[in-house]
Amino acid sequence: MRGKFPMKVAVGATAIALFAAGCQSGSEPEAPSDGGTLRVFATEPAGLMTGANDSPSIQVLRQLYAGLVDFDAKTGAVKNQLAESIESTDNTTWTVKLKKGYKFDNGEDVTADSFIDAWNWVAYGPNAQPNSYFMSHIIGYADTQSEDPDGDGPQKAPEPKSKTMSGLKKVDESTFTVTLDRAFVGFPATVGYAGFYPMAKACLADTKKCNETPIGNGRYKMDGSWKHNVEVKVVRSDSWKGEKGKVGSIVYKIYDKNTTGYADYEAGELDIFDNVPPAKYKDATSLYKDTLFEQASNSFTYLGFPMYDTRFQNVKLRQALSLAIDRQQIIDKIFFGRFRAAEGFVSPNFQGGNRPGNCANCKYDPTKAKALLAEAGGWPGGKLVIWANAGAGHEEWTAVVGDQLKANLGIDYEINATLQFPQYLQTADDKKFTGLFRLGWNPDYPVLETYLAPLYGTGGSSNNSSYANKEFDDFVQKGNAAKTIDEAIKFYQQAEDILVRDLPVLPMWFGKATVLYSKNVKGIPYNTISGVELQNVELNK
Repeated sequence: MRGKFPMKVAVGATAIALFAAGCQSGSEPEAPSDGGTLRVFATEPAGLMTGANDSPSIQVLRQLYAGLVDFDAKTGAVKNQLAESIESTDNTTWTVKLKKGYKFDNGEDVTADSFIDAWNWVAYGPNAQPNSYFMSHIIGYADTQSEDPDGDGPQKAPEPKSKTMSGLKKVDESTFTVTLDRAFVGFPATVGYAGFYPMAKACLADTKKCNETPIGNGRYKMDGSWKHNVEVKVVRSDSWKGEKGKVGSIVYKIYDKNTTGYADYEAGELDIFDNVPPAKYKDATSLYKDTLFEQASNSFTYLGFPMYDTRFQNVKLRQALSLAIDRQQIIDKIFFGRFRAAEGFVSPNFQGGNRPGNCANCKYDPTKAKALLAEAGGWPGGKLVIWANAGAGHEEWTAVVGDQLKANLGIDYEINATLQFPQYLQTADDKKFTGLFRLGWNPDYPVLETYLAPLYGTGGSSNNSSYANKEFDDFVQKGNAAKTIDEAIKFYQQAEDILVRDLPVLPMWFGKATVLYSKNVKGIPYNTISGVELQNVELNK
């Protein structure tokens, strides 16, 4: 999930160490007869179409839509949701059979066309959907794209050759095939991601309207329209035939600052608050220890290099900047030791991801940093701008990064943290960062590839550094083409080794989920892939 917090195999064959669950002990008060209303901290989504790939959008989409598969909260294993089966004999052509009887909120049946049409719409270049890249494995994807002849110039990009991908074929109302351009062992896991949700025909007929009032097929449906910068409200859907959500409705209360959200939590205006300001963390653990849930998560925080800026194309300069940063000091000083300093680019919780000391360039070594900067010809001059999105508490720790670079390498800096998250992501898409930029990543599915191809693959959907390396791409593809996940991991690790050398971004740390909940909430059901399972939260009467 790209930038995602403002802050592959046959189904079920993943072996990733994920954990779930925290609940209060003792006697439990009776739940409200209607399930009650859950009030959740949120920031402004970038959009509410399935093509959106930012965290604020996806946390809403996960309740409005249901996909082919989901992920088990306790094990992380892939499990069928709307899919009856997803099968292949060669990992290239996959046959998807749907369970019958599922509907959209407007009464439309969920059919093979619902998936085929939605995936084609997300893929089609002129629709400019961030999740388009996730369709790139499907044959015919290239025909849905076109290249702007003059970048930001006045000329318009030509119409793509096709609006649909030839690799998607309908067999019958509940069956379709997906043919990939090459084998991909992890395909059944990827389709649990939001970009692969189905869409109603009425939604595709008026996507502007649907973005404001989505027509979903999940546990919850929209209650009114998206009130920008105020709230999104969803209620239980009568058309959902699966297990019902435990709360009757969810209100995503939108804030531009986490400090404001924290104040509202303290005032009893929020039931779920997952963005504790760093400066308030110590107080929160003391004041609210009985309503505080914490667990090591897979969230990855990094500082990216705009490789489209010639100043950052020298690998020795990038390595020097990395070696001059004391990650553990920042974690201890600002975050009270909560996080795990990154020793690589993949979560240590993932199968194949736990390789302590793998990133030699992630260690703190100011002496070596000075030597490498000298070999790179020194800093080109001027202040180094360190970018971060506004209102999420990033100013303090990025300033410590700047202080370390100034002390160890003599590089002066300034912090730019003025943009709200949607505008910040647009700046990333427009390639307008002028220095280091803070972003984060949460895995979209339980396959190691999710930390690699989207972030660093040539043309990757979240490749905000514009990094391109054929050797890296080749290793990722060899992993994708492996027959088993165990075989794939060996290639994925070699791809990660190239990142360790090239440092298109500076790995900073892997996070910890810290969730404050009100006394109205019985406990926090947690899924490492998708976070707090809001649909399974129960309220006291």
